[in-house]
Amino acid sequence: MKKHIGVLLSGRGSNSDALAASVAAGRIPNAEISIVVSNRETAQGIEKARARGIEARAIPSKGLEREAYDKLVVAALQEKNVDLVCLAGYMRLLSPYFVAAFPQRILNIHPSLLPAFPGLEPQRQALEHGAKFSGCTVHFVDENLDAGPIMMQAVVPIEDSDTPDTLAERILREEHRIYTEAVRIVLEGRYRLEGRRVLVTKQAREN
Repeated sequence: MKKHIGVLLSGRGSNSDALAASVAAGRIPNAEISIVVSNRETAQGIEKARARGIEARAIPSKGLEREAYDKLVVAALQEKNVDLVCLAGYMRLLSPYFVAAFPQRILNIHPSLLPAFPGLEPQRQALEHGAKFSGCTVHFVDENLDAGPIMMQAVVPIEDSDTPDTLAERILREEHRIYTEAVRIVLEGRYRLEGRRVLVTKQAREN
C-alpha cells in the first residue's frame, strides 16, 4: 500500500519538485505526493506540482490566526490520509494543534547546520559569522522554530568568494539529496528516537 505525502510550501517549490521527482523515479518507493498546499496563491510551487499532475491547493493565510489557519490545512491533509507532512520552504511556524495532529510525522529541510543559524537568511548569517562550513538539516518539526530532533545533515564548505546566493545554490543540491533520503527512511520506519537523537536503523521499528 502506498504511503501518502503532503507537502507545504510558500514559494518556488524547489524541494517539493525534487521530492516529486524522487517519487516518480522510485527513489522514494511505495509513496505518492497526495497534495501540495501553499499559504500563498502566487507560489510557483503550486504550478510546478500541477504540471506533474499532483493536486495543489492555495489556502491563503492572510488575516487568520495561526491555529485557525492550521485547522484548515490539517483538514486538507487529513482528507488525503497523509502519512507524512514535508515542509518545503513553508514560511510559517506550526501551531501546537498542527504538531499534535501529526506526531513525529512532520519533516522540515533547513539550509544550515542546525542548531546554528535558524530562521531567515541562514546563508547570510553563516557568511556574516565567518563560518567555514554550512550545509542543510532535515529535522522533525515541533512548535518551535527549527528546533525539532535532527534527522539528517549534509556539510557544505564555505568558499572565500561565496555570496549568500552562491552558497544557497550549492546547499540546495544537498537539500534535494538528503530530503529524499530522510523521507524514505521515515516512511519505511527505519529510525528510532532516543531523547533528541534520531537513530537510523536497518529494520523498520515495531509499531
